[in-house]
Amino acid sequence: MTKDHKPVVPGWFTTSGEDFSLLGTRCTACGTVFFPRRETFCGNPACAGAEFAEVPLSRRGTVWSYTNAGYRPPAPFVSDPDVEWQPFTIVAVRLAAEGLIVLGQGAPGVGVDDLTVGAEVEIVPGVLYESDEHVHTTWNVRPVEVRA
Repeated sequence: MTKDHKPVVPGWFTTSGEDFSLLGTRCTACGTVFFPRRETFCGNPACAGAEFAEVPLSRRGTVWSYTNAGYRPPAPFVSDPDVEWQPFTIVAVRLAAEGLIVLGQGAPGVGVDDLTVGAEVEIVPGVLYESDEHVHTTWNVRPVEVRA
């Protein structure tokens, strides 16, 4: 049986593979871009705007910071307490076009030894966890392969 794919946070990213991207909002008054999305008021202190357009964010950027989650986070993080904890990597990415910093979990197999500040990375589709009915999707960060 094929499980339905369900975004962990609906409306924060597209769900299609090649066209995958995080979705932000752009203030129509001043052009400031936000992620997570803004819906009610502009966060730019110099702007009184209150209308926003949804915009796909750039998929590539550079590592701004990174660390690992060496401990089991509390709820609402989903993990099985009967299974040994497996640390994962958290990456702060400065998006290329927007200059915006977004956080994401490293893609499976990406550890802190695979990252350096300033290295080029990309935002890719990921899976946070699976339930009996759904594959709960999210985004991950992975290094861009260096091409010769």
